[in-house]
Amino acid sequence: MSGAPLPLLGVFHELSIAVRDVRASVDFYERLGFTQATTTDTFTHPYGVLTDGRLVIGLHQRAGPTPVLTFVRAGVAGTLPAYADAGIELTVCRTGDEVFNEVGFADPFGHAVAVLEARTYSPTDRRQTQTGLCGDFAEVSLPAGDFAAAQTFWEPLGFVAAEEEVPYPRLSLTSNHLDITFHRPQLHLQPMLVFRGPDMAARIARLRELGFELGAALATSHDRAAFLESPDGTTLLLLAAED
Repeated sequence: MSGAPLPLLGVFHELSIAVRDVRASVDFYERLGFTQATTTDTFTHPYGVLTDGRLVIGLHQRAGPTPVLTFVRAGVAGTLPAYADAGIELTVCRTGDEVFNEVGFADPFGHAVAVLEARTYSPTDRRQTQTGLCGDFAEVSLPAGDFAAAQTFWEPLGFVAAEEEVPYPRLSLTSNHLDITFHRPQLHLQPMLVFRGPDMAARIARLRELGFELGAALATSHDRAAFLESPDGTTLLLLAAED
């Protein structure tokens, strides 16, 4: 067992999304083949969690930033000096013996991050091989106008960066728990959940047959790429697997 310390963020927990109607969003993701997880009583607002075995989405019926990249790290209160040393200004800092400990901040582009002291749902037995209708979850993709600034900010938090040009210019940031990419705002102004599959054209056709409304994406990819929007406004980008 490695004695290496955890990255400052800990381990990925969920992509937290603020929604107006948890039930409608739960129904949407279940239709796509996601599985519900059992939640704890940590939050007082309506809260649902779904997973496809690779991605975990937390649906929060509340106001606030969205989406939020949410991580878990035990002893989060003890990491406060490390955030200061890293030059990260916390926008949320709730620590103490009588509260659920949580810190939060934003990256240079305003993308929100939260670190919790403990899990807020129970693990499921959903396997990564149980692929849903969208294919395999690949990454969370965030808009950024300055890839160098994104790399400078995120690499010290435990990610390894590499620029790629296919199928569109992006900065990939990989880690043991979650892959993040940054795309140019000209591609899409909002964050995206990216799914891939070798049979994506057939998957896109099947989703349309089931009544999902998909928009065109990446004109050069024709029927091998599409946008799908959830009831809460989250964009899912469906892409053919890279050769």
